[in-house]
Amino acid sequence: MQDLLNGLRPRLYPDLAFQFLVYEGKSDLEKKIPRTLRAGWPPGVRFVVLRDNDGADCVQLKRRLLHACQTAGRGDTLVRIVCQELEAWYLGEPDALAEAFGHESLRGISRKARFRDPDAVQQPSKALKRLVPEFQKGSGARMMANFLSRERNRSKSFQVLLSGLDRLCAACRASASDSTI
Repeated sequence: MQDLLNGLRPRLYPDLAFQFLVYEGKSDLEKKIPRTLRAGWPPGVRFVVLRDNDGADCVQLKRRLLHACQTAGRGDTLVRIVCQELEAWYLGEPDALAEAFGHESLRGISRKARFRDPDAVQQPSKALKRLVPEFQKGSGARMMANFLSRERNRSKSFQVLLSGLDRLCAACRASASDSTI
C-alpha cells in the first residue's frame, strides 16, 4: 500500500505532505493506534488510517478503528477500508492495468460479470495474478501508481478514499489560511 500511495500522492495531491507509520500486520495496527495517535505530534498533524478489509465485516471493522481513534482523542482521524484488498483498486481501472502491464486484453475485463464491481471480488490479488502472471505486489503497486486515475477508476473504496483525502486537504488549507489572518 505504501508503494502505491507514494506514487499516487505526487500526482493526485502534490501539496500534501505525509509520513507512513507501518505496522506488523492488522492486529498490531489496531493495538497501537491509540498510543500512536496520543504521541506528541506537532499541531495541525492529521491522521489517515487505511487498512485492507480482507473479508472482514466492513462496518464492524471501521467502527472498531474509529473507536480506537476516538479513544485516543483523535476523532478527526480519517479511517478508510480498502475493499477487499488493494488490488481491487487495480481491477477497478482495466485501462490502467493494460497500460501498466502492456496487456491490451485487460481493457475488457470490466465486461465480465466477475469484475463489474471490483470491490466485491474475493481475493483480488489472486484474480489479478491469474490475469497478469508476472504481477508482483510491490512492483505492481509502483507501476499502477503511475496509471490509476480519479476519473476512470470504478472501485468505490478507491473513490471514497480520494473523497476523504480531498476533504482533509481542504480542511488543512482552511486551517492554514485561518492561522495567517
